[in-house]
Amino acid sequence: MQPTRQSDFPSTNSRRSFLATASLSAAAATLGTSGIVRAAHPFGDETIKIGLVGSGGRGTQAATQALQTSDNVKLVAVGDAFRNRIDGCLDDRSMRKLESKIDVPEGRKFVGFDAYQQVIDSDVDLVILTTPPGFRPIHFDAAVKAGKHVFMEKPVAVDAPGIRRVLAAAEVAKAKGLGVGVGLQRRHDPQYIETVKRIQDGDIGDVGLTRVYWNGGGVWTKPREEDQTEMEYQMRNWYYFNWLCGDHIVEQHIHNIDVSNWLKGMVPERAQGMGGREFRTGIEHGQIYDHHMVEFTYPDGSTMLSCCRHIPGCWSQVSEFADGTNGASKVGSGRLTDRDGNEVFRYRGRRVNPYQQEHDDLFASIRSGNPINEAEYGATSTMSAILGRMATYSGKVVTWEDATTSNIDLSPSEYAWNATPPVVPDDSGAYPVPVPGKTVVV
Repeated sequence: MQPTRQSDFPSTNSRRSFLATASLSAAAATLGTSGIVRAAHPFGDETIKIGLVGSGGRGTQAATQALQTSDNVKLVAVGDAFRNRIDGCLDDRSMRKLESKIDVPEGRKFVGFDAYQQVIDSDVDLVILTTPPGFRPIHFDAAVKAGKHVFMEKPVAVDAPGIRRVLAAAEVAKAKGLGVGVGLQRRHDPQYIETVKRIQDGDIGDVGLTRVYWNGGGVWTKPREEDQTEMEYQMRNWYYFNWLCGDHIVEQHIHNIDVSNWLKGMVPERAQGMGGREFRTGIEHGQIYDHHMVEFTYPDGSTMLSCCRHIPGCWSQVSEFADGTNGASKVGSGRLTDRDGNEVFRYRGRRVNPYQQEHDDLFASIRSGNPINEAEYGATSTMSAILGRMATYSGKVVTWEDATTSNIDLSPSEYAWNATPPVVPDDSGAYPVPVPGKTVVV
């Protein structure tokens, strides 16, 4: 893991300054500079060979979307910690419809903790990284070292050391001319793009408040199986352990936090908030909270009010709102109003499937020889969500400076089925849960 240094993460709060600090020299010290080039190879009509790392539900969806970008793409390798996920992916109905674009023989189905490296070492041009996010910094680092284009799902890390590693790799990816897409698909949705542009252009005045929500009923749990090691149990139930997931404020709510950062053009300066476990309190729910409410403060003094909840029977909302001096917007609806609620703009342009569009845009940029690189804003918005988790877990005001320079590394000391995970249950089977006022986060 990359060592923590003050220079690796900026104390300034503008996104531009933040990104500039992850310099190529720092990245090169971590990843090496051999083979760096200044221009990407334009694929044109050549076949782009794809490797998939993480073949669960989201990985299967991402692979099908990548395979629908053009005729000249082919899935040639798949890796996962579990063999049944590989089989389920390749046998999925959506994948069977694309069988002419799939060539994954038994020898290119890789299983285990090192499956990512075997996929990367295969004859692939681009890797799709869709494992639990705790693995993302390791896998992204390895893919960039090997000179592969990347699509990686959000979030891109679960702690500050992981974010620093991603930012370092992102700089080397730029120098090598590699394309990097991040699964924040709202940034590829024309309705969001036009609405955010109008807000940034001042159509509702100065934005002093954004409100962002991901409130729903929650997700799955998987029962413990006989003879299952603790590591395998946590891997199967990755959503409930912070070293794998980062809590749902990071894993899901990042989408909404990212929209606020995007339209503000900056990252938060500090955060304070509260959260806990009201409904999901069982042993099967690991260590994460089921609700978070965070007040983020931006450098210009404006506020992002963030709320995410996994409790059935409550108000459901997944959206982002912006309140300005001259009007307001429900951003995802593509609508702006004046202070009296009168509509002044409604998006009526082209509609797309943003999940497909993000792949279309990435592959088109690679084919043109001018690849996009989204790793930086993927990292800043991930870090913003981590900052929010730090605030709710500690019950304290946490600054961007303190959060981003944190040495707390959530990853295990060893990746093996018989290894001990970073958190283990007590004698009653319960896992340690963060306690505001006591939990140390920086």
